[in-house]
Amino acid sequence: MSLNFKIFIVLLFFISSFLFAQEGTGSQAAKSAEEVRFNTVKYGTETEIATLIQTLKNEGADYLDNEIIALVENTRNQKILSGAFSFFGEREKGGLEDRAIRAIEERDNEENETVISAVDYLGKVKAGKAVPYFQELLDNEERRFMGAAFRSLGQVSGAGGSASDEAAEYLIDYYENRDPGDENRRDIITAIGITASPKGVSFLTGIASDNEERVPLRMAALEALAKIGHPDGLEAILVCVSTRDPNIRSTAVNALGPFSGDAVDKAILEGFRDSFYRTRIAAAQASSRRKLAAAVPYLQFRAERDDTITVKEEAIRALGAIANADALKILESLFTERKNADRVRITAGEMLMEKEPEKHLDRFFIEMDEAKQKNQNALYNGFIRIIGKVKSSGMESYARRLIQNKGVTEKFTGMDIAANNNLTGLSDEIKLLAEDKSESLAGKARRTLEQLGIR
Repeated sequence: MSLNFKIFIVLLFFISSFLFAQEGTGSQAAKSAEEVRFNTVKYGTETEIATLIQTLKNEGADYLDNEIIALVENTRNQKILSGAFSFFGEREKGGLEDRAIRAIEERDNEENETVISAVDYLGKVKAGKAVPYFQELLDNEERRFMGAAFRSLGQVSGAGGSASDEAAEYLIDYYENRDPGDENRRDIITAIGITASPKGVSFLTGIASDNEERVPLRMAALEALAKIGHPDGLEAILVCVSTRDPNIRSTAVNALGPFSGDAVDKAILEGFRDSFYRTRIAAAQASSRRKLAAAVPYLQFRAERDDTITVKEEAIRALGAIANADALKILESLFTERKNADRVRITAGEMLMEKEPEKHLDRFFIEMDEAKQKNQNALYNGFIRIIGKVKSSGMESYARRLIQNKGVTEKFTGMDIAANNNLTGLSDEIKLLAEDKSESLAGKARRTLEQLGIR
């Protein structure tokens, strides 16, 4: 065996050993990071656990749910309980119902914030078995919890049928015959709307039509009538469209969305002429819900010329909801015109990517690159946020390009595209990122691989 060959064998051995060690180090780092999180749930301070829960929220991660459920079962710490109820409630994820009910039962030994967050959680997960506990709080007139109990009672009972009717009748009776206090009246009206029971329509129209009633309560009644969507509530809404108070007027226009008919269409279109900007926003939102094709020229005018940026954005979103040929052509023009405001172009681009991604992908990346080259950071960041959510064929090359970019934001976005579109062909690129020295980047890569079903 020659000397050169022996040297080659030795070098090959050392290189293989080095690569194996690197792979082990990366795997160990991943394992260590996961262990830290598990141990934080078991042994961490309230601040550490609250920070971890917020991180899990941002990541959309659920792999620690069982550990959090076990933690919540045996703690009275307000920050931990409130954080957990919020984290599970936002996802409408069950598992904490018994602990939340216990917080209500043992409320004298719990912090007020804990009880309120428990009531909110039970409403969000529509825990029907919690109804008697809500009514107990209300019957005992425990004012510190009444607002949350009213709202959650509406949420839990809003599935239709007899439960909705019973809840609506209970709430109406409480409003008319008990003393809920001015601070709770709006919550009761809102809860009646959430029940979606026709039993509440007559009560709500009475409040909405009463010129002597306080403006916030009339607005809440109009919103509740829209949630119920019963034809008997329409006349009161149409009357309020022409009222003198601009806040009631704008709320009434927005409440027209679930209804139909010529009178409704005319009222919505008339709303675009209102000098109060919130009414124009409401007209755009109602057009969106109705997918009102007759509103397209009004929406175009508002998107191009309105002096309030929020009106422009709502008009653009309404065009995206209508999405007929005329609306899509207008959106394309708003997106590609580089003189338009960033928020106009971002909103128009978002609508195009929702409705016709395949048709506009190439142009979207051209505009994104242009924004990057000209250091238009707000515009670029808006575009890259949009592209990370797109589901479409032909995304693999775009995702690969972003993953291979030097920027961390681009790498994250590329992995989002891969996960959203099940791009298993990018597994090698993502595996490399899973060994990155940046734990946030490596963690994101590991979660993406898991979503793709790749070990």
